[in-house]
Amino acid sequence: MKKLVLAIALIGMGSFAMAQQTTPQDREARRAEMQQKMQQREQDHLAQMQKDLNLNQSQVAQIKALQDKRKAEMKAEFAKNKEMRQAKMEEMKAKRAQMDADMKRILSPQQYDKWQADRDAKMEQRKMAMKERRMMKKPMNTGAPEAK
Repeated sequence: MKKLVLAIALIGMGSFAMAQQTTPQDREARRAEMQQKMQQREQDHLAQMQKDLNLNQSQVAQIKALQDKRKAEMKAEFAKNKEMRQAKMEEMKAKRAQMDADMKRILSPQQYDKWQADRDAKMEQRKMAMKERRMMKKPMNTGAPEAK
């Protein structure tokens, strides 16, 4: 009976995980939407600064140029760090592969399979916890304007 319940639970989790997958088109659409929102937010912020600080057009242009310069610097820094992140990930993958090989050598095949299943289950729990935390951070979209 326990095996049946466990099998049903695993099938349910698997089908739930499959439903959560997104296509590259979905990701591109979401990315474009986020970029558009960011641009709108930047424009709104600049307009608010102009209003609050009583800026003239020259000052607005200079601030816009400064923001664009800062954004380009951040993008360049991100690209520079990308190589380091990739190298670090490759290093971690190699260490994990070595750990797997060592564990396979030490454990019996049944023990190794159980160890791997336990590790995968813990990883899935961490992923779900991270997803829940992300969902908790998102503001509820009530349709009411934000108070500033």
